[in-house]
Amino acid sequence: MHNYLRAIGFSNLQNEKDIKEILTEVFHDFDEREVSREGKNKAFVEYTKSFGENMGIKMCGIMDTDGFHQEYYFPYFQGKDISSKEDLIIERHAARESFAGVCEDVRIGVSVIFYLQNAAKYKKEMLLGHLLSDKISTSFSGLSLKGKILFPVQKAEPRVTATGSDSANQRHKMIAAARQGDAEAIESLTLEDIDTYAAVNQRILKEDLFSIVDTLFMPYGLECDHYQVMGNIKDVEKTVNKYTKETIYQLRLECNDMNLDVCINKEDLLGEPEVGRRFKGTIWLQGHINFAN
Repeated sequence: MHNYLRAIGFSNLQNEKDIKEILTEVFHDFDEREVSREGKNKAFVEYTKSFGENMGIKMCGIMDTDGFHQEYYFPYFQGKDISSKEDLIIERHAARESFAGVCEDVRIGVSVIFYLQNAAKYKKEMLLGHLLSDKISTSFSGLSLKGKILFPVQKAEPRVTATGSDSANQRHKMIAAARQGDAEAIESLTLEDIDTYAAVNQRILKEDLFSIVDTLFMPYGLECDHYQVMGNIKDVEKTVNKYTKETIYQLRLECNDMNLDVCINKEDLLGEPEVGRRFKGTIWLQGHINFAN
C-alpha cells in the first residue's frame, strides 16, 4: 500500500483487500477522467476520485480493447496557489508511466524535484505541442506523515516592511545573474554568505536554531522528491475524509517566499496550527502544472 494514504485520512487500512475496495470505487465512481491517446485502440487513462476538499486518489493505467489495466495509484492533495512560474523539465520514471518535474527557482536555492500530479493532461498537452508555446505555472503541494507546530519568530517592525521585500527581490536577481556567470554577482553573493555565516555563528551561542532560521526548504532522505520544510502558516483549514471520517489539516505555508500547501492527518501533527505560527515537517512534494488553456 502507498505510505502517504495516511496523509489524506486512510490510516487504518490493514491489507491489500482494503485498498482494492477503495480503488474499485475510484474506477466505478470517479469524479474526473483524463485520457491521452497513445495509438490505435490504446490510451493512457487517469481516474480521479475526491475523498475530501482538494484531496483524493488518482489511478492511472492503459485502456485497450481488453479493458483497463491499472499501472499505479497515488494519493494527491492539490495546491490552491501558483507556487512558481519558472521553466520546467519533465522526465518519465523508468518503471512506469509516471513523471517527475524539476524546477530551478532562485527563491529556494536548490533544484526543486516534484511528483507530477496531472500526468495524463501533461501527455495530452505534449502531443498537441502546447508545452512549447504556452506560458505555464506550477502549484506545489505536500503530503506529510509527521509534523509539528512552532511559535513564530519575533521580528523588528522595519524588517517586515516593503524594504525587506525589495531586498529579497534584489537577492533573487543577483542569484539569477550569478547562474548566468556574472562575476560581480558571484563575488557579492559570496561575501554576503560569509557575513551571514559569521553572524549565525555568533547568535547560535545564545539563541535556539529555530529562532534564527525563519523558514527552510531542503532535501530530505534518499528520495529526490522528499523535503524537510518549515514555513509560516498563512491559512488553516480542517477537513474530513468522506470515506473514513478522519480529520485532516490543510495548511497554507509561506516558505522561502514561495506558497506551499501541506496536507497532514490530525493524528500526525504535534501542536495546534494557527495563522502566524510555523509548521515544521517532512513532505512528499507534488506539483500540478497549470496549462494556459
